[in-house]
Amino acid sequence: MKQFFKFVLATIVGITLVFVIGFAVLLGIIAAAASGDTATTVDSNSVLHIKFDYPITERTPNNPFNNLPFLGLDKKRSLGLNDILTSIKKAKTDDKIKGIFMDESYMMNGQATTEEIRNALIDFKKSGKFIVAYSEIYTQGFYYLASVADKIYLNPKGIIEFKGFSSEITFLKGALDKLGIEAQIIKVGTYKSAVEPLVLTKMSDANRLQVTSYLGSMYDHFLTNIGKARNINKDTLFNYANSGRIQLPEDALKYKLVDGLKYKDEILSDLKQRTGKQEKNDIASVELDDYLKSSTETTTDPKEVSSNNRIAVVYASGEISGGDGDDNSIGSETISKALRKVRTDNKVKAVVLRVNSPGGSSLASDVIWREVMLTKQVKPVIVSMGDVAASGGYYISCAADSIIAEPNTITGSIGIFAVLPNMQKLFNDKLGVTFDGVKTGKFADLGDISRPLTPEERALLQNNVNHGYDDFTKAVAAGRGKTQEYINSIGQGRVWTGSQALKIGLVDRLGNINDAVASAAKKANLKKYKLVSYPDQKSTLDRFGEGLSAEVSTRFVKAELGENYRVYEQIKGITKMMRTPQMRMPYDVVIK
Repeated sequence: MKQFFKFVLATIVGITLVFVIGFAVLLGIIAAAASGDTATTVDSNSVLHIKFDYPITERTPNNPFNNLPFLGLDKKRSLGLNDILTSIKKAKTDDKIKGIFMDESYMMNGQATTEEIRNALIDFKKSGKFIVAYSEIYTQGFYYLASVADKIYLNPKGIIEFKGFSSEITFLKGALDKLGIEAQIIKVGTYKSAVEPLVLTKMSDANRLQVTSYLGSMYDHFLTNIGKARNINKDTLFNYANSGRIQLPEDALKYKLVDGLKYKDEILSDLKQRTGKQEKNDIASVELDDYLKSSTETTTDPKEVSSNNRIAVVYASGEISGGDGDDNSIGSETISKALRKVRTDNKVKAVVLRVNSPGGSSLASDVIWREVMLTKQVKPVIVSMGDVAASGGYYISCAADSIIAEPNTITGSIGIFAVLPNMQKLFNDKLGVTFDGVKTGKFADLGDISRPLTPEERALLQNNVNHGYDDFTKAVAAGRGKTQEYINSIGQGRVWTGSQALKIGLVDRLGNINDAVASAAKKANLKKYKLVSYPDQKSTLDRFGEGLSAEVSTRFVKAELGENYRVYEQIKGITKMMRTPQMRMPYDVVIK
């Protein structure tokens, strides 16, 4: 009995200690997260170090675990595009920053995001400060960004990818056939190919045509801008890639894609010379995320000093669905609330709707479209398109006063579809499961996945989808000042780049988010204004539980699957398609 009480007492003490330690760790985590806002001191003659080895979102996540080195999370926080652009702009006029050093970046984002950062670097160079780029491996995305640098260096044994673009789709029909699942498709749009992976084993001719077209447009823009930056003819660059001429580091140097082959220590010596440091001393450098928190005084933009007049930037990023969303998904309720808030705020004189979305639920898209329409009636609304603003992403954009896209933004995809699985063979033949029941009407069990659709049911669903497409094209026609017949001719689910969309009237001009803000200010007749962001990001405490579980689980899955994570995400997306009619991009565009 005595031994029993000893074990009980030890257990109680152990549990108590775990609780106390856990509580202390919790306080430490919160304190560490809060301390992340401490101002960083920037030394004179510093180099701003830029390294993009993380996915770039539209806004920096307000996540307490984003910069804490535990459970596999990164030590450095991942900055959003908004803070990246702010930091580069700040460095341009900061006398303590002598130049920028970029290295080892993988650009795990769409091309329009890279374009925005590249343009910010071009603007930075107007200050006369240097930009040096170095890498052991240049992906095509990072090389495109680095091409604006004054000097581009490659490791003598390194790799530079310069081979052209490719886009690949994962087809699941064979797997579904083996499982005994039939994807029943109801759609409108010759090019609305989001459903093709479910019913085909290769690309349709129409889909191949559209992908060839927009991929060619993106590649032409890629080569043109590199050619301008490196003073090499665009056709010459095309031949380099098409003939496989850039294989070794020496090839990149010979054909002037890089300025030198150097090791990291040689680059650091070069940076010391540029900043007036002796060889024996360390370089004064500051990381991009630390620089954002610096207290360095810079010249304030005179347009952004007044709090009486405001321009609201409403971020709509991710797939569109009903209910609440977050930084990486568009919830119709969340965005609607944000639009209602800025619409009724007398201090907000204009709105920039930042759209980075492949679309999603047609119903949720329409809910947001309605709020955009109401907002436009009382104050200017300018849309700024990010990497992708297609299908539902274009639907929520089309009501704006003006649409601004990057040349390599993916947009259009005006179409609608629905997917209903028929799992009869899986249940009956594979699992031996059968169903039986009664109903009070012919269509009472419409949507039952245990059997195929009847011809009458398919006709009803097709009518609903046709109605949705009619609403879509009417909304676009009204918003763009075109006839519905014309919108139908360029619609049909076809995907376009920003450059192509400009020519056919789907966007008004090419530019970035700063251009959209300037356009909003002009329409509202504002000389001075303050930028405010919506929807409000959740606080540290609000995100504590969900941040841990979601962040850790996502990173573990990514680590296990590697490059196959994209397939996992695609399969998850397909399950969402099977719920409601969709206004969604044909698939995720992956440039290899």
